[in-house]
Amino acid sequence: MAVNFYETVDDQLLKFAVIISKTEGKYVFCKHKDRDTLEIPGGHREPEEVILETAKRELYEETGAVDFDIKPVCVYSVIEKDNFNGQESFGMLYYADIYAFEHDLHSEIEEIVIIESMPDKWTYPTIQPKLMEEWKKRAEILEMQ
Repeated sequence: MAVNFYETVDDQLLKFAVIISKTEGKYVFCKHKDRDTLEIPGGHREPEEVILETAKRELYEETGAVDFDIKPVCVYSVIEKDNFNGQESFGMLYYADIYAFEHDLHSEIEEIVIIESMPDKWTYPTIQPKLMEEWKKRAEILEMQ
């Protein structure tokens, strides 16, 4: 498996949005109803959807965030022989500061977990820690900490 990072790619290639999020200085992770692991909020782009709208929709659906600032970080890609026939798949990585949440979640997410450090058990351990690492490298330059 390979995870790569780019400044830009053709918009049509972007199939996913992942949103590294913080609230009051702590990270926001999601716990899916069917898993005992944590993940960064994100998901698939709908047909005809602008990728920023994908990010905003997924952040709301998976965390209940109703008041937030969101910024693009970079494009990422994953090449995995068992997914997409081994073809490179692309997503957009975002960062969001969340200021307010709805009380109820309206998706497959059971709960949000707000913590100061990285989780011990990731849902996507070969991908999402690498996204966090890349964000941390870029965060100071992009004024996102």
